Parts: sequence; structure tokens; C-alpha cells
Amino acid sequence: MATVIKGEYKHVNCDSEYGALKKVIVCEPKHMKIDEIINETQRHFAKDNINMKRAMKQHQQFVQTMSDNGVDVYKLPAIEKFPEQVFTRDIGFTIGETVFVSRMGSNIRDGEEKVLRNWLLEHQVNLSLIEGDRIEGGDVIVHGDTVYIGLSGRTSEETIEEVRAQLPNMKVVTIPFDPIFLHLDCVFNILSEKDAIIYRHAFDEKDYQFLASQFDVIEIEKDEQFTMGTNVLSIGDKKVLSLPVNEKVNASMRERGYEVIEVDISEIIKSGGSFRCCSMPLYREEMH
Repeated sequence: MATVIKGEYKHVNCDSEYGALKKVIVCEPKHMKIDEIINETQRHFAKDNINMKRAMKQHQQFVQTMSDNGVDVYKLPAIEKFPEQVFTRDIGFTIGETVFVSRMGSNIRDGEEKVLRNWLLEHQVNLSLIEGDRIEGGDVIVHGDTVYIGLSGRTSEETIEEVRAQLPNMKVVTIPFDPIFLHLDCVFNILSEKDAIIYRHAFDEKDYQFLASQFDVIEIEKDEQFTMGTNVLSIGDKKVLSLPVNEKVNASMRERGYEVIEVDISEIIKSGGSFRCCSMPLYREEMH
């Protein structure tokens, strides 16, 4: 069972992926590099690796864009032994008024969650320390009283059951997908009550059909999946942060009435994560 620690810090709440984002945790890519190849994107860019100066500048622009849109941005300390710490989404996930601290599914990231835990304890945030096998926040997508959790190489069935036990009033839906894509949010993301982005080839036909029955889906193509087309970040009021290079999905979102704010974090996505991966929401305005 998980260890639950009750804090006094009340301003934590997430019941969707698209309510107005008010508080978020990030980490600067000060020590970012491709060390152990963990996905196809990293494999492609391993020879060039990461231009740290460019990655830092792009991350600053990402943070500034959120700040300009009314988001309070909190930064975890960047620690040299954690080259993928920029992807704060994976180390925890907020459901309701509790932050669940992940159990990392790879050795290279093991220990990152302790940095988050210490920050949450310092700020007296309600937290739950997952004690199962493994689960990472990139596999967890919240949608009202439903939580979709990807069954992947980073998240196990056993630990999904642990989370399910902690959420007796919510429906926890397990979504298997091809683990080559690392996390569920690399192939599926929810934009609104009715809209979602999906890369259908990551799923068995029945799982794709299930998701397509729940949402009006925007399907992305292979080239834009490679450039993390699903991994946008909704900040509220139908505003979505997306990469300029993903022209087709950006056009599709605009056709549906979204304001697409294009920010270039192309250096950061070389490590296989984009806007959603780089942000761990603490507080979104509730959806009614």
C-alpha cells in the first residue's frame, strides 16, 4: 500500500488535462543529455546529442509562455546525475487534491522522485508515495471521474491496481499500448471534454476503437508522432502549447477552435518528450 501524507497546502487540484492551469512544476535542462538510449527519438539524435545552451533557452521561453498566461511556475533543483529531470511529468501526477509520487520504471531516472517528494513535503502538499512496482506520470491521464493509465514498460498492472485502490470513487481504465512509445502521453492526449489526439498505430484495434468511442479524435501521422505531436500542453480556455514543426495537428486543432501557441522546444524533444512531459501540474481550475 501507498504511504499517504496529509499536508496543509490547499492549492492542489487536478481533475482534467485542460482546466485552466494555475500551478505547475518544471525543472531546467541544465544537465540534459542522451545517456542511455530509451526510445526511438533518442536513438535518432544520440550522435548529435543535446545542445545544452539551446535547450536552456528554449525551456526559458516555455516557462515564460506559461507565466505570460497566468501560470505560477515552480522549479525543482536540477541535479547533475539526472539527465532526464526536465521531464517532470513522469515523477508525479496530481489527481484531485493529492500528488502521487511515482515509482520510476528505469534505473537512469531512479531517485528523481525523491527530489519531488522533498519539495512537496517542504511545501506541505498532500502526497501519496507509491510503493508498488513501477508507475510514471506520463502514463496517467485524468478526465473528470475517469483516469486512463497506460500499461507500458514504465507502468505495471500491479501498480495500476494500487492506484485504483486509492481512488475508490473514480473509474481507472487501463490502456495497453506498444511500449516502444514509452508513455501513453506520447500517443494519446485529451484536449477537452470531447476532443483528443491519438496515434492509432500505437494501439491494438480494440483499444483504439474504445478511445475513439470516448472522444472525437484527431489522428496524427507517423512523422508528427515522431516529433511528439500528441504531447501538447493545454493551459485552459482552449489554449494549447504545441511545436511549430507539427503543422498538421496544429491546423487540426485550430479548425476545432483551439488557440495554438507555438513554442520551439525542438532541442528538448530530441530526448523524446515535449510540453506535457516537461510539466507536472499541481493545480488546474475545476471542470464542471
